[in-house]
Amino acid sequence: MSSEINYCECAKRTMIIGGGVACEMLLKEIFNAQKSPYTDDKYSAQFNPVCIIDNDFKKVGKEIMGVKVVGREDDIVKYAKELEIEQLILAIPSLTSDERKAVIDICNETKLPLKIVPFIGTLILDDSATLLGQVHDIKVEELLGRDPIKFDNKDIRNFISGKRCMVTGGGGSIGSELVRQIAKYNPDQIIIVDIYENNAYEIQQELVMEYGENLRLVTLIASVRDYYRMNQIFEKYKPEIVFHAAAHKHVPLMEASPMEAIKNNVIGTFNVATLAQYHDVKKFVMISTDKAVNPTNAMGASKRCCEMIVQYLSQQHEGTTEFVTTRFGNVLGSNGSVIPLFKKQIEQGKPVTVTHEDIIRYFMTIPEAVSLVMEAAAIAHGGEIFVLDMGQPVKIVTLAENLIRMYGKVPYKDVPIVFTGLRPGEKIKEELLMDEEGLQKTSNKLIFIGKQIDIDEEHFASRLKKLRDAAQLNDEDVAITALHEMVPTFITPEEFNRRQREKSKVTE
Repeated sequence: MSSEINYCECAKRTMIIGGGVACEMLLKEIFNAQKSPYTDDKYSAQFNPVCIIDNDFKKVGKEIMGVKVVGREDDIVKYAKELEIEQLILAIPSLTSDERKAVIDICNETKLPLKIVPFIGTLILDDSATLLGQVHDIKVEELLGRDPIKFDNKDIRNFISGKRCMVTGGGGSIGSELVRQIAKYNPDQIIIVDIYENNAYEIQQELVMEYGENLRLVTLIASVRDYYRMNQIFEKYKPEIVFHAAAHKHVPLMEASPMEAIKNNVIGTFNVATLAQYHDVKKFVMISTDKAVNPTNAMGASKRCCEMIVQYLSQQHEGTTEFVTTRFGNVLGSNGSVIPLFKKQIEQGKPVTVTHEDIIRYFMTIPEAVSLVMEAAAIAHGGEIFVLDMGQPVKIVTLAENLIRMYGKVPYKDVPIVFTGLRPGEKIKEELLMDEEGLQKTSNKLIFIGKQIDIDEEHFASRLKKLRDAAQLNDEDVAITALHEMVPTFITPEEFNRRQREKSKVTE
């Protein structure tokens, strides 16, 4: 059948990996579109199926719709070279993430562009959808080596439906996704609070376009540092659930301006949390970070301090508010994250910069992070720190190498990778749990509760006052000293990284 097709000059010689139903559907769509005189399908015209790869020995040597199955997955690199293949399509939607990653690693050796048929659970198979139209370029999250994390929508729906929900930092990466997901569960009202008007405007317009008058939405420009403005918002809108996502999160920038991390993160959290308690908010949810664990920088220490504030208020048992903290690692594609930087560097023909060849991070997608926040909040009773099992950590240099290959280029040859040295306050490896915390299972096998340490309320309150006063006076030396007093696990990055290297030598 393939001999009947007159391929246009733009058609690329294509290898299809997987000789099953998905392969047959793709071939049928390509051939039908290209044979039809009535179809102006520029996307289908990009594919010239040359060969098929399949691990079934019985299929090797045979043809599927006129296209020969030339070999198995181990032969991908060989036949890509021999048959002058220009692009690959991975057409096995039933693969697990681990299996898919293994095939992708082989495909990366060809240094050719790779497109993928979505996971079978996300395929649209109704009469109006084409499989070819769902084929997409490989996404970074598909290199993480684990399945997308699913959460119990029933718990979240019962938690959100009919409630007035406020999101601080509602225009940011996490905050805006929180707002999107909350909107799906029929809230009574959403109150977006953000200091940056452009971000707030963007998510506001997105929701107006999608929901119109079906969603009660309020978008407010305000700073969590301003206690009286925040009190005004609580009094007027009476939120029942508060998601506190407003924070300064960029480690090197906060190392240069630690006062801002303290004012925005610590004082801002104290303002919003105490106001939530005063106004009898049903649940206060603080978004934290793995950088709060054994922090080596002002940003991480400030977020650990925020966790302690939430625990401190929960211990007091004053009012009816349930306080909960959610802690997770880096999110793919967020503002200031490494992936957008790498992409920009590759697209502009510049070297990709990695701070250290051994640096390791935990990653998750923004929707996964927000689903964690939502479900943890739904099942919380107050006082917990919820931690997500994020699977195995990823070496940043490996992520950079795979991203370069995704662009059809060769790492270190077509695109240099330059190691620039650890930035101020940066760890080689992040952690999710403090050494003294244990793990308690929840109804979701991927969400755990970290065992908390009791806060000495008398000493905590006096140290917090010392920290606040120093920050307001911009007395950096006193403030940093106070931060160390509040967070005993706050150490220098040099000391932390030295310990990590010693541990690595022992295990080798």
